[in-house]
Amino acid sequence: MLFVENFIGLFVETAPYLLLGMFLAGVIHHLIPRATIEKLLGKKSSVATAAIIGAPLPLCSCSVIPVAMGIRRSGASKSSTASFLVATPETGVDSVGITYALMGPMMAIARPIAAIFSAIVTGLSIALFGNETNADTTKPAEKTCCSKSKQTKVDAESGYDKFKNILSYGFDQLLGDFMKWLMIGIFFAALIVTFVPSEWMADYGSGPLAMVAMVLISIPMYICATASTPIAVGLIMAGISPGAALVIMLTGPATNIATLMVIKHELGSKELALYLISLIGSALIAGFVLDALINMFNWTVTLEHGGHGEIQSLIYQVSAVVLAILMARLTVKQIKHKYFHSVTV
Repeated sequence: MLFVENFIGLFVETAPYLLLGMFLAGVIHHLIPRATIEKLLGKKSSVATAAIIGAPLPLCSCSVIPVAMGIRRSGASKSSTASFLVATPETGVDSVGITYALMGPMMAIARPIAAIFSAIVTGLSIALFGNETNADTTKPAEKTCCSKSKQTKVDAESGYDKFKNILSYGFDQLLGDFMKWLMIGIFFAALIVTFVPSEWMADYGSGPLAMVAMVLISIPMYICATASTPIAVGLIMAGISPGAALVIMLTGPATNIATLMVIKHELGSKELALYLISLIGSALIAGFVLDALINMFNWTVTLEHGGHGEIQSLIYQVSAVVLAILMARLTVKQIKHKYFHSVTV
């Protein structure tokens, strides 16, 4: 069946880059303590600093919330906090890896640049038009489904313990946080590639209306940067423009309901409105600019790096098997925790 072939193809193409991205994510998470991030983004931090620091961090749409609130309650301004909240979930080392795997180097470069741009625009708009107030430092940071990690004392650990904790975060906690949404993303990408007529998307998949449609689709979606990538690939394969696909990759991860509610509670209603307007506006601008550059310089988006040599194909296949085993292990673990834990409790 063509749908199954497309699904497996996307999964195999994704696997080696996801494994590499998750390992790098573990390195960054374990060797850069949260306290260091909060110190770097204190009162004197600019929105640009917050965007640049946030962009490579491997935090998904919900796990960024406690970190951002910790930054805010450590003295960061509303504008810097907002900038961090935009840049961090929109991109990261793991999502850049999967973007390169499925969409080629051009989109892998365009994505973090656009994420930093949208974060700076959002932060500046709140700095210029928002109402700056001091954060309530007596309240604990928000806890979410993803805020389970405990800061370890890296200096006191052996090399083996460090490596073990890096693997534990990257291939256990982080994968567990996004694997459901990744599979949903690949599922919908395979559906789009298989069943959506390319002629329909080619006629209606570019220009202002298509980009606005991507915004309307992405806002209610609870999806991380990694999982949004295969959906974008499916849309491009179906005929949508790369710029419109970039819009959904920017707005989807940064506009989930949990993030928006925290922004309203912590920063204010006016800041929430500025956040949405600025984020959507900057994402649309980034999409238009990308499409214009592609048309001007005749750039091409390389979807699914096909035609691998025997050794490369073996690496992709082995990586897919390893990733599938890791996901199956975590699925069993989650089922046991959910049902057997509830019974014992």
